[in-house]
Amino acid sequence: MSLSLFAVCAPGLERVLTQELSTLGLAPPQRHRTTSKDAPEGGVEFRGNLHTLYRANLHLRTASRILVRLGAFHATAFAELRQKASQLEWEKFTAPGQPIALRVTCHKSRLYHSDAVAERVAGAMEDRLGYPVPHIKSHDDSDEASDSQLIVVRLAQDQCAISVDSSGGLLHRRGYRLATGKAPLRETLAAGLLIASGWDRQAQSPLLDPFCGAGTIAIEAALLARNRAPGEARHFAFMNWPGYSAPTWKALLAEAKAQQRESCPPIFASDRDAGAIETARANTERAGVAANIEFTRRAVSDIEPPAGLGWMITNPPYGVRVQAKNDLRNLYARFGQVLRAKCPGWQVGILIADAPLQASLNLPFDEGRSVWLMNGGLRVKLARARVPLSK
Repeated sequence: MSLSLFAVCAPGLERVLTQELSTLGLAPPQRHRTTSKDAPEGGVEFRGNLHTLYRANLHLRTASRILVRLGAFHATAFAELRQKASQLEWEKFTAPGQPIALRVTCHKSRLYHSDAVAERVAGAMEDRLGYPVPHIKSHDDSDEASDSQLIVVRLAQDQCAISVDSSGGLLHRRGYRLATGKAPLRETLAAGLLIASGWDRQAQSPLLDPFCGAGTIAIEAALLARNRAPGEARHFAFMNWPGYSAPTWKALLAEAKAQQRESCPPIFASDRDAGAIETARANTERAGVAANIEFTRRAVSDIEPPAGLGWMITNPPYGVRVQAKNDLRNLYARFGQVLRAKCPGWQVGILIADAPLQASLNLPFDEGRSVWLMNGGLRVKLARARVPLSK
């Protein structure tokens, strides 16, 4: 069965996600879909079968969820919407008695009332399936019942696109981060920073994060370096579908485990907050990579990088969510001084939300290699530089 698939990601991660898909041999078309008014999420389109779908959910580090494009059609009246939606193959993706969560968005269409659209789509499902379908309206990713099947309906300029979610809970929920810091970075975004930075993990280049918080960047770095599939311990929505193949999934898991590596570059993480370090260590234990990361409690001015060259990938405070809009320029200026004094020649990737703070670092950033992202609704930039060699 050939499927039209769409990997959703945080805006700005489309290029990294495309790279991931290509590495997995799931290369998308040359033209990949990005954010637009009609598509609030970013993402990448690709095609495949159920085996492809399973692999994407198991291995992708930067995707938020994988959708199956069930159908698309023109609709300007509710009767037309229900009639056309009833022709879709709902029976392949839902089971009797399973609750449905309908997420509907309408934009520049004659059918603009999302509740009414959801009601018609639910009715269309019942027309096709021949039995009642319990359903709720899903507003966001926090209100989904764990056993519900998410259906995404988008109406834009009278074109209706209906998709079925194959992932269940968002893919950043790896299962290891039960506790977080004050301003947690999603696992998918942390993985995106590492991949976009170009960290040379295969050359065993050491990695340092001096603002580690809950330890997400360090943990994702260890998982990436060891080639651990991020979805190996998860339950997915596709496992509830009538055509789910448990033997295929077990074979993919066995293949993924066989490809894991024990070796990992040295990874160092620190934070001045004792509670953050305690949280990070607990998260690392759950992730199974405690042996690969060295955590220490220290201020950024006291960091002790290993000898030689390495990489620093970090997410320092922005002064937006962690605390009031204090002047962080002194912290950033001191951080820049520490980098120049202790990390000459190192590659640096820093997530920054404020141009003056970036300027305070006084580093030769290569703006041509910057990557713009969204983090918790805030537009941020992965700024990259090589620390000048000491004179």
